[in-house]
Amino acid sequence: MTVRERYVDTPGGPARLLSHRAAEPRAALLVSHGAGAGIETADLAALAQYLPRNGVTVHLLEQPWKVAGRRIAGPPATLDVALRAVAEQVASELAPAVQLVVGGRSAGARSAARCARTIGAAGVLALSFPLHPPGKLEKSRLAELQEAGVPTLVIQGERDPFGRPEEFPEGTELCPVPYADHSFKTAKSAPITPDEVAALIVAATVEWLTREID
Repeated sequence: MTVRERYVDTPGGPARLLSHRAAEPRAALLVSHGAGAGIETADLAALAQYLPRNGVTVHLLEQPWKVAGRRIAGPPATLDVALRAVAEQVASELAPAVQLVVGGRSAGARSAARCARTIGAAGVLALSFPLHPPGKLEKSRLAELQEAGVPTLVIQGERDPFGRPEEFPEGTELCPVPYADHSFKTAKSAPITPDEVAALIVAATVEWLTREID
């Protein structure tokens, strides 16, 4: 695996792209962060570390607002504009047989679902999809997920206040993470360690990519 850091111009300013390249890629995953923490979260770091060993190049996208040092994410439309610009650059560099998969955690997952069709993605990986604001089930974002139009995997913590696994409709391709919250964190007393949580996320992603994307 080789790692490359660079900046990609977008209409909202430069985005940072940290690419973990597989030796012989069969797919490329472009994945972005949420509205709080950046690309350093444990789930994204685990994907970047282990997926290249399974033939998947991982591109971690740091949105322009984060690169600029702002503490609050921009409106959803600005996230989509940056994602599309970076996806265009990444797609232009792919070998013909390598498919592009787009993903993200939380707000990044929403953006990935909204943009999947327009960027020609073969699939969507949605980590901690914020189905609704905490305690506001009536403000559902389910339509964004359902309108992705491509195979989609949702990986969701069982204690996620933004939407527990059982709140997603039947037919959703979903991997629950036991005892985990929106950040995939678990209580110290939980019978699952952070390393086991990361391993579960990686294994579910590899299995889904092998089944749906290859």
